Amino acid sequence: MNQLDTALPTGPAAAAPGRTRPTKTRLTKTRLTRTRLTKTATIAVLAFTLGACNALTRLSQVGEAPPLTAIQNPAVLHGNQPIAMPMPPPLVVERKPNSLWRPGSRAFLKDQRASDVGDILTVVIEIKDDASISNSTSRSRTAGEDASAASILGYEASLAQFLPSAINPTKLIDLDSSSLTEGAGSVNRGETINLRIAALVTQVLPNGNLVIAGRQEIRVNFEIRELQVAGLIRPEDITSSNTINYDQIAEARIVYGGRGQISDVQQPRYGQQIYDIIWPF
Repeated sequence: MNQLDTALPTGPAAAAPGRTRPTKTRLTKTRLTRTRLTKTATIAVLAFTLGACNALTRLSQVGEAPPLTAIQNPAVLHGNQPIAMPMPPPLVVERKPNSLWRPGSRAFLKDQRASDVGDILTVVIEIKDDASISNSTSRSRTAGEDASAASILGYEASLAQFLPSAINPTKLIDLDSSSLTEGAGSVNRGETINLRIAALVTQVLPNGNLVIAGRQEIRVNFEIRELQVAGLIRPEDITSSNTINYDQIAEARIVYGGRGQISDVQQPRYGQQIYDIIWPF
């Protein structure tokens, strides 16, 4: 009895003698299918969660204007990391006790321009750009291959013994291919921005250049217009009225945008954005 019990199959195979155990290939395909379904479901859940979080925020602000952000240090707008660049050795300023003039000063009493961390200056932004670009591309290619064996030293009649009857020796190979690609694009853009924004000196570099950053928010009805500016300036470029033009800012980062009901309507839905990213055609 013990020998018979040992030889008999156990488990699901014993309950269903007609069934065969799944092979390793079937198990691997099943696992791959489950893995793909799990990844797809995870991406869908993440997309739905992100959309739901923003939707909850927007639902909580129905009938209300978008809130302004709290006043904070403008140095954190582009990362709280000091700027390090190649600098010349510092120059020692010789002060003359019998002179009222100070190097770098435009007044005998005090220089009113921004020169130290925490000082404020005005950035004048007057942008008027026009750009027009037009490109056209056309590409065409045609290829053909033709081969026949109408006469091979008198042995062409013997080809029927080796080749199928449907093959004609005079037309063994006849290939044609052609491709045509045409593309055209044009860009017509015009921008006009006239703004003034106060910026704060956040860092003084070893060579005397100043790092500035500033932000301005204006709310009109249910729309907030936000302006940000950051970059490097020379103290010599600051005018006597403590202003500087935007084209005198090195590594300038100027952001002019907004958020609110109008900006929300101008943006495509999250589903459409995700579809445009992942759809390859």
